[in-house]
Amino acid sequence: MTTFDERGEGFQRKFALDEELRFKATARRNKLLGLWAADKLGLSGTAADDYAKEVVKADFIEAGEEDVFRKIRADFDAKKVAQSDHQIRRTMDELMAEAVQQIKAGA
Repeated sequence: MTTFDERGEGFQRKFALDEELRFKATARRNKLLGLWAADKLGLSGTAADDYAKEVVKADFIEAGEEDVFRKIRADFDAKKVAQSDHQIRRTMDELMAEAVQQIKAGA
């Protein structure tokens, strides 16, 4: 095997690890986001956990995070929760950073 081939395989392994981290972090972010939104919606305990699971499942509707945003936005609108689109997206970004840190820390 040449150095070029070894280098290519190294890039492939790194890409696979990065994608795995991204997938895990997105799922964790969505759970954290669901718990945050559940609190805003007045849910607690099992109801909050169930809602967080719904948010995680919502991410499988289409590629990207718009499906998750739309779910949160629609649920907030239905319950008349005052959160702007900017606030929801900012929270999504903040929770993504938190999720990545948790995963890297092995939580």
